[in-house]
Amino acid sequence: MPDQKMTFVARLIVAAKWTGRVIRRIAIALLVFGRALWDAEYARAFNRGAKLPRQTTVPAATLDHALPDAALLLLGLLQKEGRLIDFLQQNVGDFSDQQVGAATRVVHQGCRKVLDEYMTIVPVRAEAEGARVLLEPGFDPTAVRLTGQVVGQPPFSGTLVHRGWRMAELRLPQVASGHDLTILAAAEVEL
Repeated sequence: MPDQKMTFVARLIVAAKWTGRVIRRIAIALLVFGRALWDAEYARAFNRGAKLPRQTTVPAATLDHALPDAALLLLGLLQKEGRLIDFLQQNVGDFSDQQVGAATRVVHQGCRKVLDEYMTIVPVRAEAEGARVLLEPGFDPTAVRLTGQVVGQPPFSGTLVHRGWRMAELRLPQVASGHDLTILAAAEVEL
């Protein structure tokens, strides 16, 4: 019977991953409660004063407005070389998988050309995906997103699911003053 109850609570924790922090906390509380009910030693240890993770305050980030010029320029380049906007604006639901696959190949080749020509993108982590990694205190939480049951303080040990990507160099072309970057692709009129 205890195994069935713990399985239910474990499934609840998995579901909480997708439903937010509040439900995650409720699931953890249920797990602790369930374990205390069925594990006498755990209950005694908890009663003696389980050490809870200390509350840490994170300074509030200041928000800056992102300048749209570079994003618009990049989006225009992805349209020019890969027809990305044309592809994304098209309703592909009426096309066969073969037609979508053929179009995707063209979009991929063009967009990849833009990435290769204007950017140097490198992995955030050097380890292979699937490798075990140790995150020491002070790791950069903007570069590494923790998933799963995150409890306590670093160091954290886990499996690298995705290496991440970091912009190492950006080489966007210069634009003439007065150029309207909101025009991502000019309309074409054949005469």
